[in-house]
Amino acid sequence: MSNGLFNQYISQQDYKPRWSQIIPKCNKGDGDDNRPGMRGGHQMVIDVQTETVYLFGGWDGTQDLADFWAYSVKENQWACISRDTEKENGPSARSCHKMCIDSQRRQIYTLGRYLDSSVRNSKSLKSDFYCYDIEANTWTLLSEDTSADGGPKLVFDHQMCMDSEKHMIYTFGGRILTCNGSVDDGRTSEPQFSGLYAYHCQAGSWSLLREDSCNAGPEDIQSRIGHCMLFHTRNRSLYVFGGQRSKTYLNDFFSYDVDGDHVEIISDGTKKDSGMVPMTGFTQRATIDPELNEIHVLSGLSKDKDKREENVRNSFWIYDIARNNWSCVYKNDQAVKETPSKALQEEEPCPRFAHQLVYDELHKVHYLFGGNPGKSSSPKMRLDDFWSLKLCRPSKEYLLRHCKYLIRKYRFEEKAQTEPLNALKYLQNDLSLTVDHTDPNETKEFQLLPSALFKSSSDFIPLGFSDVDQTYAQRTQLFDTLVNFFPDNMTPPKGNLVDLITL
Repeated sequence: MSNGLFNQYISQQDYKPRWSQIIPKCNKGDGDDNRPGMRGGHQMVIDVQTETVYLFGGWDGTQDLADFWAYSVKENQWACISRDTEKENGPSARSCHKMCIDSQRRQIYTLGRYLDSSVRNSKSLKSDFYCYDIEANTWTLLSEDTSADGGPKLVFDHQMCMDSEKHMIYTFGGRILTCNGSVDDGRTSEPQFSGLYAYHCQAGSWSLLREDSCNAGPEDIQSRIGHCMLFHTRNRSLYVFGGQRSKTYLNDFFSYDVDGDHVEIISDGTKKDSGMVPMTGFTQRATIDPELNEIHVLSGLSKDKDKREENVRNSFWIYDIARNNWSCVYKNDQAVKETPSKALQEEEPCPRFAHQLVYDELHKVHYLFGGNPGKSSSPKMRLDDFWSLKLCRPSKEYLLRHCKYLIRKYRFEEKAQTEPLNALKYLQNDLSLTVDHTDPNETKEFQLLPSALFKSSSDFIPLGFSDVDQTYAQRTQLFDTLVNFFPDNMTPPKGNLVDLITL
């Protein structure tokens, strides 16, 4: 088992999602002050070394927030680091910003925000850039205006990734905020989108890697908002897909080699295989597992091209990078109702957008918090529920037990033909130990096995078969079942050997 005999079989099995709602511990007398309140457009990052989720800001339906929280997975408890980070030399209240974490140096960076048009002016449109030191519990203003330092202008709904190895931050896309009625470069104020930038943390300097191109060619990249961008620490590439540009929903998928400065188009989004890729969407949430070489995508607000309306639906997709293959783990095709059923809420989060999803790749757990359920009757409503998600496949331990169960089940059936008393003892003592009594299907199968004790020997043997023939047929069937769990290089060739003979 320890030498990976089951790895090939496990990798080919479908995932089963297991959602669990997290109910954090609270101290007596704390009330609702012991955890973050309802919000959307907030940001979360996770420190996988300490199993701590950090949450900052967001919009509660009425105002932007500036509170900063840490959730300890081990203690199952939220702690408020700051009720107002601005009072502690940190960022002001904001939403639609972005954060990334350097787990090695234990630092969190935040950039961008959305501003209502009524409060935009030359001062408020400066793009501030902050770093939070986890150990020291202090904020540092890295830049009052990143645009003046060669970086992006003030943006919202962009994406930001950390490369801890090279101590670099990459930021791409987002809508550039401008004053109402302003004219840029002699043109009317059409929506503007930010390009791809790199920030050198040690040097404190920005560099522009790709300008926004609305005519995306082989080496151009089309900027957007509400997209996904992930950094693969092993192959050192950024992966970008989805999002929206003005009124166009994008469905392309490309990677960017950060060391080779090269763009590779994985999918241009025009293929007719729409059923086998995530639905064109906005505010999808994605995570990456470099060890498993997988990208995970949780849907958000989906665009239905035929009905010209936006729907909120639940679906979860996995992209296998090596195989260049998408697969859907589950899909809830029911658009969110004005009053979601309690049963659905208990089993999985109700569909939403403007939520946040982070992934602990060491312990293979996703964490989701808050968002907007898209209720037309309550446009200001935001959520404060907190969930974990595990993607489950059969474990090595499960497969080893299951193989033992199959072998002992066949052995019992053989004994039942000739030694009923010994077979009964074997059923109670040896076979029972290998049964998963929490699995209703396996338990039912086990409970039906004693019926074999009441069959006469002639019931087991088909007409024209001897005892030897029957035993051989049963053992061959068992062997054929067991070899499915083992790698191809240890098993007989698939198919019939006769087919290999040339006539």
